[in-house]
Amino acid sequence: QVQLVESGGGLVQAGGSLRLSCAASDRSFTRYHMGWFRQAPGNEREFVAASSWSGGYTYYGKYADSVKGRFTISRDTAKNTVSLQMNSLKPEDTAVYYCAADAEHPVVAGSRPPYWGQGTQVTVSS
Repeated sequence: QVQLVESGGGLVQAGGSLRLSCAASDRSFTRYHMGWFRQAPGNEREFVAASSWSGGYTYYGKYADSVKGRFTISRDTAKNTVSLQMNSLKPEDTAVYYCAADAEHPVVAGSRPPYWGQGTQVTVSS
């Protein structure tokens, strides 16, 4: 069972940037499909971005339309981490951001990965 620990949240002004990181405990990190979700107060948890792999562990990214062009997901297999670079932040990006992992299925909008981190708060002021 993989354990996930997020870091990097905080308070930033609109237009600013933050970088979230998620450290995974499993040495088989390369085989996990990874994703980021977020949940704002009163809203359901929503998909943000995912790093999945196809044959030969070729990784590719997927993004929600709301963050496409502003957020970039990447993974460092040597450090067992997946990161989310968030640029041009908007007040509507304010939420708790969660890292998620699934060893069997790609992480996509609407999926329910079995492994989750504890979340990190991102607050964007106007």
